[in-house]
Amino acid sequence: MEIVKITTAQNIQIEYELAGLGKRVKARCIDYALFFAVYMLCILIFFGQTESVRTRGSNKGFFIALAVWGCLCILYDLLTEVFFNGQSIGKKVAKIKVISLNGDRPGVGQYLLRWVFRLIDFGMSLGSLAVVMVSFSDKKQRIGDLVAGTTVVSTQPITQIKDLLFGEPEPGYVPIYRQVIRLTDRDITLIHEVIKNFNRTRNNLLIYKLALHVRDFLQVTYPPDTNDYQFLEIIVNDYQSIVNNISTDILNNGQL
Repeated sequence: MEIVKITTAQNIQIEYELAGLGKRVKARCIDYALFFAVYMLCILIFFGQTESVRTRGSNKGFFIALAVWGCLCILYDLLTEVFFNGQSIGKKVAKIKVISLNGDRPGVGQYLLRWVFRLIDFGMSLGSLAVVMVSFSDKKQRIGDLVAGTTVVSTQPITQIKDLLFGEPEPGYVPIYRQVIRLTDRDITLIHEVIKNFNRTRNNLLIYKLALHVRDFLQVTYPPDTNDYQFLEIIVNDYQSIVNNISTDILNNGQL
């Protein structure tokens, strides 16, 4: 598994799994299959008409439809990535997406650069240059990605929610903060990443800032003799305990 580390504006380092050549080719093949299916639909509709209807229309409608289809194919990647948060239909099925290496959400200008440089990556070299670049560049970037400051990553989290925990709470564990139910799996993932970063770098400032933010968001106070690190551990364990209890209740109710 190849990883890229992105530092957010909050100075928090997030790890993503880079999308390999196989996933990117899969996504592209799905998109091409979609183009072909729409093209065949146009053909079937045209030849499904009677000869008189085709003659009366002088085939103009058919060729206009094909022209529109061609324009949409050309603009497909740009439009889908801009409006679907870095994913074409093929990328969504393959569970990959475009991200910015600066930690922010990719802007329209970045998507536009990726699209413009498709002419080099796929047009002039028939895709061979893109294959070589993605295969051998450190961050799996084609030329369009290098120019735009983007790459393509897997949307499947490296750390699953079951792996985020510091061990199962002991039997009979009683959560301290019931308010943790207001948090999401993504919030817990962020807490986990900050704790991992602290264990690696001993950066107390990140722990302090996140603990302060969580405390204010949940409107709670620290238990006696508890530091920021321990507070975040409690938050994760409380979350695990409550989510596990909810899951158990759902399963039990389903069996009744």
